[in-house]
Amino acid sequence: MSEEIGAPRSPSSAAGGQVPFLHEGLCARDSVPAKCKCLAALSPPVPDNSQLQSRASLDSVIGEGCRIQVSVILPVHNTECWLDECLKSVVEQDFEDTMELSVFNDASKDNSIHIIEKWKLKLEDVGIRVVIGGHDSPQPQGVGFAKNQAVMQSSGTYLCFLDSDDVMMPQRVRLQHEAAIQHPNSIIGCQVRREPLDSTERYTRWINNLKPGQLLTQVFTSHGPTVIMPTWFCSREWFCHVGKFDEGGKGVPEDLLFFYEHIRKGGGVFRVDQYLLQYRYHPQAATHSVLEGTIWNHRVRFLEDRALKHWASFTIWNAGKQGRKLYRSLSPANQKKVAAFCDVDENKIAKGFYTYQESKERPKPQIPIQHFRDATPPFIICVKLDLTGGAFEENLTTLDLKEGLDYHHFN
Repeated sequence: MSEEIGAPRSPSSAAGGQVPFLHEGLCARDSVPAKCKCLAALSPPVPDNSQLQSRASLDSVIGEGCRIQVSVILPVHNTECWLDECLKSVVEQDFEDTMELSVFNDASKDNSIHIIEKWKLKLEDVGIRVVIGGHDSPQPQGVGFAKNQAVMQSSGTYLCFLDSDDVMMPQRVRLQHEAAIQHPNSIIGCQVRREPLDSTERYTRWINNLKPGQLLTQVFTSHGPTVIMPTWFCSREWFCHVGKFDEGGKGVPEDLLFFYEHIRKGGGVFRVDQYLLQYRYHPQAATHSVLEGTIWNHRVRFLEDRALKHWASFTIWNAGKQGRKLYRSLSPANQKKVAAFCDVDENKIAKGFYTYQESKERPKPQIPIQHFRDATPPFIICVKLDLTGGAFEENLTTLDLKEGLDYHHFN
């Protein structure tokens, strides 16, 4: 007997089966709203070989016309040591509507696929449909590719992204689904607990303590997206509107690039202020493969596109290394908009100006260096937050400025 759309999950609502490997667009599934349009060609086909894996649950048991509410999107590459805990957290979700798990195995060489197959039965026993795709090529095709494939083979109205080394709290899907209904054009995040607890403490404080308005004003900082990728939850329709993850592979910050495109297209950012994810830190994490210089260049271009083009002039707050680096990275047109550097360091201020020695202009540009109280907003602030014992934050507060209008944080 098929399950009605929107009916609660039950142990009898799903079973295993086979479907062809999927290469059509992200929005091609029948259960997706017709008005959701996506890219005509999402990804090149996975290399055709005899080891190609593609498995999914039996749609006939769920019901041909049934709409899955939430697809948990899980890319996997050599994460056997964390997968059991991760998949157990999917089973333990208290969400009562229809849900599926869409796994894409990106050429894992460890025991990951066998662990996934083991948990497939347990997931189906509690009514969670399971779709498994993947390939067995010599090399993985990258996180962006694996996420896109997992989305493409899924059928949920909403997408819940999960990294295979992380653990969801039981209420995650339920609470983020509720938030996504209220914020249809937003990426929904949540607060996290870091594992180990003492890793990246300053970053974790930033993730968890941004105020609602800062989720959009602090998108330029070195921390990256203001809600981190493993906590993302959004509608499939909005995901298709934004596009897809970059598939450049190792070294590409696919989450940052997607987040930037999301902002460009007018998307919102909302955080559920509960700890809904255990966010694991370890040396094998894909984020460590992205070069700092790559991220820096993307950030500068985004800053120029979203903020600097609206300002006739501005001041760079930090006459030291980071402020000068930003100045040198700007386009010539935006360099000419820099009215001054400002600082609190009397030695830097005493120099009077910064000379851009690398410039081909004659005479070489000289930019004044001022005390921050004498400088004119708007500011691009190249001072890292939460590193000066509150001294910088106190100085900024004394100016009575509005974040997002009078200044943006960059570092």
